[in-house]
Amino acid sequence: MPKLKSVSVHRYFLIPAVAVGIGGLIPLAYLLVKALSAEGTALGQIVFRWRNAKLFFNTLLLTGGVLGLNLLLATPAAWLTTRVNLRGKRFFTVLCALPLAIPGYVMAYALLALGGNMGIVAQLFGTSTPRLSGYCGALLALSAYTSPYLFLNLRTALLGLDPSLEESARSLGYRYREVFFRVILPQLRPALYASGLLISLHVIGDFGVVSLMRYETFSYALYIEYTLSFEHIYAAWLALMLLAFTACLLYLEAKLLNRVVLHRAGSGVSRQLPQIALGGWSVPAYLYLGALSFMTVGVPTGAILLWMFRGFDSTALEGLANGLIGSLSIAIPAGILCAFLAVPFAYVGVRYPSRLSNMLARVAYIVYAIPPLAFALSLIFFVLNTMSFIYKTLPVLIYACTLHFLAEAIGPVRSSLYQASPHLEEAARSLGYSPIQAFFRALLPTLMRGMLTATALVFVATMKELPLTFLLSPAGYETLALNVWSYTTEAMFAEAAPYALAILAFSAIFVGVLIRQEAQA
Repeated sequence: MPKLKSVSVHRYFLIPAVAVGIGGLIPLAYLLVKALSAEGTALGQIVFRWRNAKLFFNTLLLTGGVLGLNLLLATPAAWLTTRVNLRGKRFFTVLCALPLAIPGYVMAYALLALGGNMGIVAQLFGTSTPRLSGYCGALLALSAYTSPYLFLNLRTALLGLDPSLEESARSLGYRYREVFFRVILPQLRPALYASGLLISLHVIGDFGVVSLMRYETFSYALYIEYTLSFEHIYAAWLALMLLAFTACLLYLEAKLLNRVVLHRAGSGVSRQLPQIALGGWSVPAYLYLGALSFMTVGVPTGAILLWMFRGFDSTALEGLANGLIGSLSIAIPAGILCAFLAVPFAYVGVRYPSRLSNMLARVAYIVYAIPPLAFALSLIFFVLNTMSFIYKTLPVLIYACTLHFLAEAIGPVRSSLYQASPHLEEAARSLGYSPIQAFFRALLPTLMRGMLTATALVFVATMKELPLTFLLSPAGYETLALNVWSYTTEAMFAEAAPYALAILAFSAIFVGVLIRQEAQA
């Protein structure tokens, strides 16, 4: 591949990427400075306290529980929708992916609304049930919310398996159960590791679910310490501990994937996977998929609708409009900014790979892997010590959402760039266009589809975002996520229902578009 002139690279692509990367890491440096500002004796009391060990154990226990429950929920569903000759597999695929449209705090809201003396179960059946809370409530809410990440990864991996591997194992006399554990399961390791890391990052960075369920993790303690403390030094140390936990997960995932080689020596033959006839087991399979869809989609959607129609107040529509406008005021600019900022990262990484470009790409993903509460806290420390006049303003919130979700935008843009021939720019340069003119006239139009997808991804993620919005939004500012969380913490489920339904509707439309694109592909 021809080398681009250094002036054009540094001028048009490298400088913006470096600037964005530095913008994401500088607040973390201020977080470290704030944490180390404690004196020696106080520092020991802050770091080596029993509560930190308890928070670590609670966070680890919740993460492991969610991973284990997701394996039990998503693995059979992925297998049934790919390898079995059931009818309506596309319909069940959509249902199993739909929990992506339900934010974790909305799932927690639905579970909380079921129990209690005035809960949905009591109103429908006249029997009061205990309200879910603590570890069990957080475990169920987070497992239902994150199960699609494992389901979709496993489904993609199962569809990409080479049928000849199973055929060879069967020809050697292995039964299907042995084939699954000896041949199929090892091929699923990358999907399991990737989805496990993603789910773990969501769990340790979650703020809404653990707050509503009153289960103490690092994120919950960080929120409490920031809101109640004046010095915030302990909050800074909690954020650093949360970052250390995240770094350990990233390192573990990289070590597990190291030396994993699963590709074929030859090109192979493209064939469909053989479908398995369940026979008499078809009814239990349908019951399982139906029960899973009911628990992860039916229960939260039904709870929202029941509370809204039973306690709906027309005055809530005014607040709904304000919350929707507030959410759109953040989501639209963040989505557009991420789509355009992803172009320099993707272009330098694909067209001119180097150690610097790889490092820049890692910076974007490192910022994305930082739990939102920790990232928001580091940004607060940076702003208060440098530009306090912009503290709690809308531009700071948009800036934080843009940096945090930039990694989600890089993937679609990079995929479009891989499909665009480098000869397009060469042809434009041969016609007398400058490097920047050749990029805008020849290459940018081919990237528009990826940029639109990136905008949609960041838009929906920002619409559902709670921790960044809670800590960085201006005083009195309303969003759909903030209203759902604030009403639910006061057990005002009817008032929270319209906002939760609006988030659900926006997110469901996006998930439907994703499934439709997969079907067309």
